[in-house]
Formats: sequence, structure tokens, C-alpha cells
Amino acid sequence: MITTIAVLACVTFATRYLFLAKNLPFTIGPRFQRLLSFSAPCVLTAIWVPIVFMPNGEFVTELNNPYLIGASAAVFLAFKFKNLYLTTFGSLLVFYLFF
Repeated sequence: MITTIAVLACVTFATRYLFLAKNLPFTIGPRFQRLLSFSAPCVLTAIWVPIVFMPNGEFVTELNNPYLIGASAAVFLAFKFKNLYLTTFGSLLVFYLFF
């Protein structure tokens, strides 16, 4: 178990070091940079979709789902005001009002 964790830590460090070290002659091409720009939205989508649409482990299709209402409020507030704090606290308030 310890060996597996140590090996995985080394692999993770090595892959990060290639991108962060300035003295290595390693550059990423523009196509790969464009591809990597999609990784954060993909990871965030993989996190929030099950929370919003499957809050109790089963798919919820009702419109009175507080998770769906809170997520919709977050999308609206983000597009309307473009303010992180207002979006976060406003959507939390809407969620708690409907929960």
C-alpha cells in the first residue's frame, strides 16, 4: 500500500514538473494548450451534474428540485452580474429558501 502511494506520488510529481519547470526544453503546442483549456469545465461539470440531477442517488426530473433551482439561480446570477461573491451567496440563499 505504501509503495503504491509512493509510486503514484512520484508519477504525479513528474507529470506536474514537466509543465512547471522553466529550465526544461519542453513546450506545449497551441493545439495541446487549446485542448487543455477544456479540462477545467469538464471536471467541474463532472462534479456538479450528479449533485444537481441525482441528489439522493436517483435521477430527479421534477422542477421543484432545490438543487436544480439553486443551480439555475447560480447560472442566472453569473451571467447577469459577473460577480463571484454575489453568485455564490445568492445561489446559496435561493437553495436554502427552496430546501
